[in-house]
Amino acid sequence: MPKILIFIFIIHSLSVAEFGGSRASFHGFIMHEFMLEGVSCKVVEPKQAALGKPWIWRARFWGHQPQLDKELLNLGWHVVYCDVANLFGNPEAVRRWDIFYEFVTHKYGFNKRPVLEGMSRGGLIVYNWAKANPNKVSCIYGDAPVCDIKSWPGGKGKGKGGGKVWQRCLGAYGLTDEAAHKFKGNPIDGLAPLAKAGVRLIHVVGDVDTVVPVAENTQIVEERYKKLGGTIKVIHKPEVGHHPHSLKNPKPLLDFILKAYQAYKK
Repeated sequence: MPKILIFIFIIHSLSVAEFGGSRASFHGFIMHEFMLEGVSCKVVEPKQAALGKPWIWRARFWGHQPQLDKELLNLGWHVVYCDVANLFGNPEAVRRWDIFYEFVTHKYGFNKRPVLEGMSRGGLIVYNWAKANPNKVSCIYGDAPVCDIKSWPGGKGKGKGGGKVWQRCLGAYGLTDEAAHKFKGNPIDGLAPLAKAGVRLIHVVGDVDTVVPVAENTQIVEERYKKLGGTIKVIHKPEVGHHPHSLKNPKPLLDFILKAYQAYKK
């Protein structure tokens, strides 16, 4: 075997071994499941990584409506997950993501600008992490994303709210019900750093969503981001509620994401 091939084989073997944990299959792709500083993480490998090692970072609801993730895997992207359940995008969630980002970018050479994918409550962490790290994101894909905790799980508007989940959310932030009304750490707030960094946003929403109402979440982000000069595209699904998420044909999402990634590709 030529020396160069032996070298590549050794490097690949070391890379796989260093993840530790266990292996499983994700729609025919190798998935590594491991703990990083006590936090459950997943990394799915494409058959052959694309140049620059692009990746999409799933925030919550691993494996749900995976059509976009599978398309990206087929194009050589990695798909990853770092558990932040029940943290609602709070500073601890951001800290966990900071650690994971450093791990995969420095140790494994993943691209410095991932795509962030936030379904429903996953919108909280993708926006809060992106606002803290605007130069480490190529674009954000929000799918019926929660953009204001007062809307969900608070239920302070026209939405159904999350019932007892609201108390867990308040606890995660150390807020009282009253203080939550003045809270400015929601995705709808502080969007200027993202607009300045040129981070592109794409949301998919169901127009009759009564869980995460469009008017209380995506619509506010859209209006504010446009005023800041940012780029945002919203795909509306008429007569659709909070479910089903994503699109049956993810091509519009895929095209948007690839274009955003190309803008930052080194």
